[in-house]
Amino acid sequence: MKNKKLQLIAKNVIQDEINALKKIKSSIGNSFNQIVKTILNRKNGKIIISGVGKSGIISKKWAATFSSVGIPSFFLDASNASHGDMGQITSNDTVILISLSGQSEELKNIIQYTSRNKTIKLIGITSRKNSILYKNSDINFLMPYVKEADQGNIVPTSSTTVQLALGDAIAIACMRYNNFGRLDFKKFHPGGSISVKLKTVSDLMITGNKIPFVQEKILVKDALKILTKKGLGVILIKKNKITKGILTDGDLKRLSRKFEDFQKLEIKKVMKKNPISVDKDTLAAQALSIMNEKKITSLCIHHGKQKNKTIGIIHIHNILGANIS
Repeated sequence: MKNKKLQLIAKNVIQDEINALKKIKSSIGNSFNQIVKTILNRKNGKIIISGVGKSGIISKKWAATFSSVGIPSFFLDASNASHGDMGQITSNDTVILISLSGQSEELKNIIQYTSRNKTIKLIGITSRKNSILYKNSDINFLMPYVKEADQGNIVPTSSTTVQLALGDAIAIACMRYNNFGRLDFKKFHPGGSISVKLKTVSDLMITGNKIPFVQEKILVKDALKILTKKGLGVILIKKNKITKGILTDGDLKRLSRKFEDFQKLEIKKVMKKNPISVDKDTLAAQALSIMNEKKITSLCIHHGKQKNKTIGIIHIHNILGANIS
């Protein structure tokens, strides 16, 4: 088979799945709203998702995505449910069953079990209105008929693509409704590349006695000792608890060339006023961008609207050392 023929097959598969996605997009309506509100309004219950075959694999993805955005969820293997795992479903839980036909034998016991407990909500995701799943669900989402991407229209491809997209749509809708933001997401992703991208300056900043603070009336010669001791190449000048200025080792070198007795000067007379400060929730990558733009190596850190009250300092080496670029 020629390369062009292979590429054409690939493009046709993708086009079939694009067409399927357009159909699921048109199917979003009131039942979607009901699903989202049921998930959001559950009373301390879990979200349990199950399916058979390829739909089971998609169910695992739904559960993983829901959990990552703060909705406690897990996948229930339909076969094991009939052999003891049904006990994982308890009062006030919401069960979501995904089945193209809605007739899978493995799901029937779960359907019967949830029907006997009125505190358990059953959400059915199926493409057949006359199916057992559709008829016995509290809330139904009728999936549109879609053409599978293979020649025989039998391999689950387009149908699983729309199932996947629907799960993502539900998760993001719940996420947006709950104002689930970047910092919330970070809590559930403490490792890996996502964690690195979501690191804030508060994760990396220098705090407490390590901050190179000096009082504004100190002489330059005494400030030099602190600058050397702290090893950051910068000192922050404060009056009481208010940060008044900043001075870097580069600034001191320029002062030495300008004034013969510069070490006898008060630090407040030569400091740079109003140092650049960022909120503690600023992404470390954004802080690095600010440093590059301003051609500086350190930033003050504050909390909320108190920009002149420094709670930490971050050096460019802290950011680069965390593999953030």
